[in-house]
Amino acid sequence: MSSGRVRTRRATLGLALAVAAATALSGCSALGSDQSNASSNGGGGLEKAKIKVAILPTVDTGPLWLAQDGGYFKAEGLDVEAVMAASGQAALTKVVSGEVDIAISSYFPFFLAKSTGSADIQLVADATSVSPKSVAIVAAPNSPVKTVNDLQGKRIAMTARNTASDLLAKSLMKDHGVEIDKVNWVQSAFPNTTAALGSGQVDAALLPEPFLSQAAKTIGAIPVIDVNTGATQDFPLSGYGAITKWVQANPKTLAAFQRALQKATSDTNSDRSKIEPLLVKYAKIDGDTAKLLGLPSFSAKLDARRLQRVPDLMLQMGAITSKVDAAAMIAPQATN
Repeated sequence: MSSGRVRTRRATLGLALAVAAATALSGCSALGSDQSNASSNGGGGLEKAKIKVAILPTVDTGPLWLAQDGGYFKAEGLDVEAVMAASGQAALTKVVSGEVDIAISSYFPFFLAKSTGSADIQLVADATSVSPKSVAIVAAPNSPVKTVNDLQGKRIAMTARNTASDLLAKSLMKDHGVEIDKVNWVQSAFPNTTAALGSGQVDAALLPEPFLSQAAKTIGAIPVIDVNTGATQDFPLSGYGAITKWVQANPKTLAAFQRALQKATSDTNSDRSKIEPLLVKYAKIDGDTAKLLGLPSFSAKLDARRLQRVPDLMLQMGAITSKVDAAAMIAPQATN
């Protein structure tokens, strides 16, 4: 877990991130990053200089935006194109089909694919962990859900089965004695969930930033429970994955991607103002909101012991039927 965890209070959000994030990596405008290592880490001899990365409409992608806009990828000889995915499962599908080379997702779909044998996935970089006020279950003011115990028997939004919005919510409910088999799960992409809450199509939803702030602004959504509690405190949330065949065929390309992402993550953690202009530019939010937005904890290098919490929770929740070794899924990690 990153030592530079940012803990902020929730602020309001003007516009949804989904459309803006789809274009977030389309151009480069230098942010003054230090490229003194460009010659030593440059892209000479990369197996694939242009790669596609599936991204999600969440702030987890922040360091990737910085790596692109700040020229970190360019310094490594990489041209990175972003491809929007509606959920972690959709991102996984894109990487398995070959539509993209790398995908960011909550960790759950990656471990599920490994467990079932549906895809030979390796984890190539870390992304985020849960931090206070970065992910929460919320409800509209007129919802019958006021506390976590009210969730039983209610309609709760999730992006897809066995994703973070599904399993983290279930873990929280189980911690509080809620019978999860009596919950009515409703599939809804994050950009659509605020409207579903406001119209009464669902009673509650687990939302990450920036959708937490968006829901608070547009419908006055009220937190029911913060995810950063109990069994899900500091929980590994998202990371980057690729199929093993691609990892083995592109070791130099992967190392270049990892180095750029590691630098961008380090710079984000040491100075969050480096990604605030990107939230304004691409997410189309105002500067004050960008400064106050709740962020997850960012990390780039993978730690097997920490990651083991994910498949262990999945096994406990019945999402997988046998133990998965996280260490065996970690791809070689580049060092700067």
